[in-house]
Amino acid sequence: MNHKGLQIYSEIGRLKKVLLHRPGEEIENLTPDLMQRLLFDDIPYLKVAREEHDAFAAVFTNSGVQVCYLEDLMAETLNNKSLKEVFIEEFISEAGLKNPLRVEQIKEFYRSFPDNKAMVEKMMAGIRREELKPTGLRSLSDLVEMNYPFIVDPMPNLYFTRDPFATIGNGISLNKMRTVTRARETLFAKYIFKYHPDYKMQDIPFWYDRDMRNAIEGGDVLVLSEKVIAIGISERTDADAIEVLARNIFSDGQPFETILAFDIPKVRAFMHLDTVFTMVDHQVFTIHPEIEGPLTVYSLKRSERKGEYKIEREYQTLETILSKYLGVSSTKLIRCGGKRGIDAGREQWNDGSNTLAIAPGEVVVYSRNHVTNRLLEEEGIKLHEIPSSELSRGRGGPRCMSMPLFREKIDI
Repeated sequence: MNHKGLQIYSEIGRLKKVLLHRPGEEIENLTPDLMQRLLFDDIPYLKVAREEHDAFAAVFTNSGVQVCYLEDLMAETLNNKSLKEVFIEEFISEAGLKNPLRVEQIKEFYRSFPDNKAMVEKMMAGIRREELKPTGLRSLSDLVEMNYPFIVDPMPNLYFTRDPFATIGNGISLNKMRTVTRARETLFAKYIFKYHPDYKMQDIPFWYDRDMRNAIEGGDVLVLSEKVIAIGISERTDADAIEVLARNIFSDGQPFETILAFDIPKVRAFMHLDTVFTMVDHQVFTIHPEIEGPLTVYSLKRSERKGEYKIEREYQTLETILSKYLGVSSTKLIRCGGKRGIDAGREQWNDGSNTLAIAPGEVVVYSRNHVTNRLLEEEGIKLHEIPSSELSRGRGGPRCMSMPLFREKIDI
């Protein structure tokens, strides 16, 4: 069944439709000199990364989840020739090209591909300098950049489909990415949710837009219930962006009543909220024990006046805060690695806390995080363990690599 439109009102409702991106040639355009610029700590081996990603996708298909691929949706969106030209223009304008002759050359290069999917995959992969002939007239910027290996940078972070946008309720937050390296990723979501046949007639609301000033990324956004959203104030998401999102959601008649803003340490190891905190079942969460001490939580509560809210700092324990806003008697935190120390640090680095629920009490995890996985099983959580020797090199787990588009509603 093709579930049209968007429906995400929880983290654990049975998953029906999910967006993925299978790692492509962009991974093979990583080099040691460019890893910091392109936000990687290591270089995955593409062949094995694809095998691991295929095993990830198989968990969904074997569970009756419809899998959509970013590259396929984008190719289908561009079947309109005039829209395709507009997209090419916008993509190139954000690629940092300065020489007009080079711009025209790149336009013709993209137009030369035999089908839309091949063109989209090449946009994602980047263009090596050696692939194109020099233009007849070089600009000063061309000469200065002669030793840089790319004319158009690759987009190796795309297999983390969680970040460029976030599905919230029946709409999306089209995100402003923190880094220039990832900024172009949001273009694909912009066109898909405005123009793809499955979505253009749905009039998908945008709670945030990529052109706004402050950064917000999807890994920081967790929809805990129909009433509660959790958002991280993190290395990648600004507090001001959360307030804009709150005003828009609280103005639109959505059922959400509270946004819990988690102020987490601004370091790469805790890049997004979902790298240290995810929901696995009714009232049950994973958490990295290192954030419990420094964690501060603020509540943004919708007021009676449309679009307005009240902000309060919460002083109780995290379990008490979650219980209060989820309307339950208690909640349980399963600590990554069991406690502070070697196991917690090692497994959090490999996303032991970054689980993806495909149904209540049923989650996808990396097999390598055996300490945390054992703790989850002891709490009755059903695990789908996937291999991750190469995928994990990008510093993202199963939740990072997936964007749910449709979940069944549940009562929490």
